[in-house]
Amino acid sequence: MEDSSYGPASFRTQADALLRKNLTFQKRNISTNIRLISFPFLLCLLLLLIQILVNDQLDQPKYQCGCTCIDTNGTGTCQQVCGIQYSTLDQAASCAIPTPQEWPALLQVPDPEYRAVKTDFISYSDLPDASCRETGSCPATILLTGSNISLGENLARNFFTGVFSPSSSDMLYSLANSLLGSSSMTSTDNFLEPAFTSNLPLYDIQPQCTRNSSFSVPFQIESVTVQQDVTCAQGLNLWRNSSSEINDELYKGYWKGNTERMINEIIAAYDFLNTNENNFNVSVWYNSTYKNDTGTAAIGLVRVPRSVNVASNSYLQFLQGSGTKMLLEFVEEMPKRASKLKLDFSSLLGSLFFSWVILQLFPVILTSMVYEKQQKLRIMMKMHGLSDGPYWMISYVYFLSISLIYMLCFVIFGSLIGLEFFTLNDYSIQFVYFFIYINLQTSLAFLAATFFGNVKTASVIGHIFVFGSGLLGAALFQSFLQDSNFPRGWIVVMEIFPGFSLYRVLYEFAYYAFTGGRMGTNGIRWTDLSDSTNGLIPVLIIMVIEWFLVLLFAYYLDQVVSSGTGVQKHPLFFLSKFLKKKSPSFRKPSVQRQGSKVFVQMEKPDVSQEREKVEQLLLEPGTSHTIVCDNVKKVYPAKEGNPEKFAVRGLSLALARGECFGMLGPNGAGKTSFINMMIGLVKPTSGTAFIQGLDIRTDMDKIYTNMGVCPQHDLLWETLTGREHLLFYGRLKNLKGPALTQAVEESLRNVNLFHGGVADKKAGKYSGGMKRRLSVAISLIGDPKVVYMDEPSTGLDPASRNNLWNVVKRAKKDRAIILTTHSMEEAEVLCDRLGIFVDGSLQCIGNPKQLKARYGGTYIFTITTLNQEEEVVEILVRRISPNAVKIYHLSGTQKFELPKQEVKIADVFQAIENAKRNFTIQAWGLADTTLEDVFIKVARGAQASDELA
Repeated sequence: MEDSSYGPASFRTQADALLRKNLTFQKRNISTNIRLISFPFLLCLLLLLIQILVNDQLDQPKYQCGCTCIDTNGTGTCQQVCGIQYSTLDQAASCAIPTPQEWPALLQVPDPEYRAVKTDFISYSDLPDASCRETGSCPATILLTGSNISLGENLARNFFTGVFSPSSSDMLYSLANSLLGSSSMTSTDNFLEPAFTSNLPLYDIQPQCTRNSSFSVPFQIESVTVQQDVTCAQGLNLWRNSSSEINDELYKGYWKGNTERMINEIIAAYDFLNTNENNFNVSVWYNSTYKNDTGTAAIGLVRVPRSVNVASNSYLQFLQGSGTKMLLEFVEEMPKRASKLKLDFSSLLGSLFFSWVILQLFPVILTSMVYEKQQKLRIMMKMHGLSDGPYWMISYVYFLSISLIYMLCFVIFGSLIGLEFFTLNDYSIQFVYFFIYINLQTSLAFLAATFFGNVKTASVIGHIFVFGSGLLGAALFQSFLQDSNFPRGWIVVMEIFPGFSLYRVLYEFAYYAFTGGRMGTNGIRWTDLSDSTNGLIPVLIIMVIEWFLVLLFAYYLDQVVSSGTGVQKHPLFFLSKFLKKKSPSFRKPSVQRQGSKVFVQMEKPDVSQEREKVEQLLLEPGTSHTIVCDNVKKVYPAKEGNPEKFAVRGLSLALARGECFGMLGPNGAGKTSFINMMIGLVKPTSGTAFIQGLDIRTDMDKIYTNMGVCPQHDLLWETLTGREHLLFYGRLKNLKGPALTQAVEESLRNVNLFHGGVADKKAGKYSGGMKRRLSVAISLIGDPKVVYMDEPSTGLDPASRNNLWNVVKRAKKDRAIILTTHSMEEAEVLCDRLGIFVDGSLQCIGNPKQLKARYGGTYIFTITTLNQEEEVVEILVRRISPNAVKIYHLSGTQKFELPKQEVKIADVFQAIENAKRNFTIQAWGLADTTLEDVFIKVARGAQASDELA
């Protein structure tokens, strides 16, 4: 075995070739890259524009702290004084509040139409009848349980003991002395109690309501006095046997329709547990039906303090008597300084929008990889010597670099236009998390690419993943993050999904930026990662582990799943070094040799002789033959009710160096299946072939380094030039420096692509013939010792075809070539030997002269006369050759086969001259058998034999 003069390319050389090709390809796609980069840039500008427009409106006087002109010294000169007392409700949010308003502590009391009543899904008989809703007289219920029922009921009697007696001198004390509540929605702070501005009544909870129990009381809000309606609501305490019963009743009270709200609401529920005279222990269910979920509202903003005070005050009266009270007189917000009302939309919307920005890289990488598989460019590179190691390393670094540049532009754009999401958060933290995630995303794209073979399908699925991840994160995952009762362990489990892990990172960045912007502080810092509530450390760990596991699994599937990357490997291929011993260069396979005995008896002598030659070569320790095929078979299994298909039926063939073997056969004969086995696209069902002593079943990676392929369909990058194609494949064949330049120029000249600037023209603009010539040049560059050409001259004009034939004839001097063609002329000019393939089996083999002599021992006599003289012509032909066979007849034209041993050419001429005196001969001809005639005869004979069989 003799290696290529250049030797196989090293890992570094292959990596360099692929990197150069990718960079050139990327340079040609500059417009696509600009569109890709413009998406985050335009999105950031859009957020900035919305933010400017909204903040411009918020900067209007109606949203600024109110001011008035006051004559402070009695001189008639007024001085402008600003403050919340001079402001509207819209203006108050911007004012400084050094002394916040004191508000009564209220309960969350349901409106009468939603209070708990008897229903078909709640079985408790102590609830009021539903008819009370029609009159608006339903009581407001509190549920109780505990280990001591008598103690619980005793405590419950103290819930509604306050009597409302308004006092204008101390209205807060009057309100605190009674049990008041409201159904209004809570706010995100306590600077303003919505119960006093919503036009909804306050409910005074009493044991029993009298007829005239609704009245209005004045309440002072800063300098403004408002009249607040107060309506009596009957309080109802109901005992339940356990906390699980209360949970069940509360759960069933939720409406399971288009909106999830309670249709059987209660005020609160209490579990007094093991409370006794020496121990006060209570759990409180509080009503948060109208909790405001904007931001991170504190527990006090869902009106819990009053619920806790009710139980505490009741227990104190149980111990000390009814005259003892522990009043919760008011609640008061912390003081605040003056602020300018503004909104940071990058932080408010960043979690969703920025997740789409980052995730859009996923379909870009995915479709790029699937495109190479769909167009079979991946296997084309592999067949010309590119190993999996360099391909994976360069492809990964290439896409990672694109992602990194994209993310840097994203962060830089956002920072330059002043989005607080970027400017307030530590840049080093952003870099770490974004870098880890784009590595994970690149690995995930590599994994997904193993499952797709179509770019359109991959693109659709990729974009569904992008938008689905963002929407699910905003609509589902974020609600779980904000729900303090949702188990944190399940949050971690959900973050295993990469889209949710990214959303968690962006959510925390947005929260810290939003909080920092409102408080005038920084966003997230490294010290904040120690806070377990933000969950960023678990997310980082999850992403790093997934990064390595996904990348490893993607490589494994790429090797064992056949999806356009060649023959799949065994699932335990990584243990191959431990499971098998090194085999000799040639060995006689034992696979299914007995199964060919019946078939051998039916073979033609020349085919049997070729099989015996192969068997003899396999027994020799070494041979000069480059290609040895030993009983190669390919059977496609039965599918969808169709029987199994025998594509190749035990082909044995031996080719020496310097020989061009032509495969002829009708469509569907099995030629392409045979070529696909030889180039590693499919595995043979049985048998094998040896290329320079290397087995196609186990050593294809080594065979590729000395192999060239011109596929039936041109596999080219549309944006690369002819010269760039040859430079890339030349580097894969270990050509370097001047040798590479010289080889590329010679290849371009040989296929007539050198002059007129054609070599530097993009392949996508080539004609079909130019692409075929480039494919032939690619297959021959780098001096491969084995070349497969599948119909290389298809689509070429006569001059280009003749030039291509000269190239192939020169190239076959020191290499073995297997060529398929439908052109008999091409086969006769180029091929040293021919094999006619029909229905998966080799019918005959030999050089063109041998085949014409063996199967074409006849002359073809053609004559054209008038229709009525056809019988006379047939009599004439029988005189010339009694065993003549008519093979064609149409409109006076007849064609006959004349056995050569019966005919002398001079006799034919003499017979025609004599016949012209008796009838009209319009045209006639006598020709020797052509290779086309041999092909048709052999093909028809084989098909007839199959039909008889």
